[in-house]
Amino acid sequence: MNDNRPIVGITMGDPVGIGPELICLALTHRQVYDVARPLVIGDVQVLEKAKLVTKTPSLIATVNSPGAASYKPGCIDVLNCSHIDPATLVWGHPTEGTGKAMEHYIIAAIDMAINGDVGAIVTCPINKSALKLAGSRFHGHTELLAHRTGTTEYAMMMAGDRLRVVLVTIHISLKQVPQSLTIENIMSTIEITDYSLKERFGFEMPRIGVAGLNPHAGESGMFGDEEARIIEPAVGFSKKNGIDVSGPYPPDTVFINAMNGQFDAVVCMYHDQGLIPFKMVHFSDGVNTTLGLPIIRTSVDHGTAYDIAGTGVADSGSLIQAIRLAANQSSCWLDKTHNPA
Repeated sequence: MNDNRPIVGITMGDPVGIGPELICLALTHRQVYDVARPLVIGDVQVLEKAKLVTKTPSLIATVNSPGAASYKPGCIDVLNCSHIDPATLVWGHPTEGTGKAMEHYIIAAIDMAINGDVGAIVTCPINKSALKLAGSRFHGHTELLAHRTGTTEYAMMMAGDRLRVVLVTIHISLKQVPQSLTIENIMSTIEITDYSLKERFGFEMPRIGVAGLNPHAGESGMFGDEEARIIEPAVGFSKKNGIDVSGPYPPDTVFINAMNGQFDAVVCMYHDQGLIPFKMVHFSDGVNTTLGLPIIRTSVDHGTAYDIAGTGVADSGSLIQAIRLAANQSSCWLDKTHNPA
């Protein structure tokens, strides 16, 4: 195996969700080991239970540190961070204990990435209600990642081979979107997108398209003034800062143009504007990655799927792609760091 493969820490996610099954399934694929040295941060006994469910053959080995792992196909190396009694674990039914374990895996992985013990982290799905049950003050991965790394400006990207979308606003109601958009937060999202495409995706001069908020991008003010009042100035100022960005474009055409090669990423104004077209194209192989962090983090683009947890039918495609993207970003970032232009 290639010794230059980056170590990628994979958090197990919710112990009663599909995360443990995804790991068992994904790490049977040699292609994962061709590009990365995967290290699972989770619970060995839960993974053993998931192994039975998925009928996967890999040996599950406990390691004390990243340096003690074998990173060979056929063996899942696990840094054991909890001791959940598998007899008490009920698929799809979180408890305070499983919620606390879930959060602990993430914190451990973030600290390892900050310390340079892993080159990137990949997160399996968690559940916001389970976090609340555990008494966490965080609503999800992104808030915890930002707090732990001291990051104030960040953005969510959904990435695939054919389409990349980045969101200005994320988990807010639709009626809150117009009042939440500012020239400053749109510019910040454009800047983070440009930097990340260069530093982590390897684009020398990325082309960014910006979606309008309203139908037909406002149609010269007939359907709203956010384009002229907020989005156009943000695009104009970003251009003056040397970024290859254009728009706002009508939301019903900008994504197909991106897929046809006109843009390397589309900056979107709200959650569903970006995620509906993205999941139409990349439902099984899309990856969620957080831009703006001082560490590399990718994730599956779906939830814990409590309804199918424990059945062995989960699709590991998104996790495989998340590991590959994390490994590629890590290698690209190291190359930029060690061999700057």
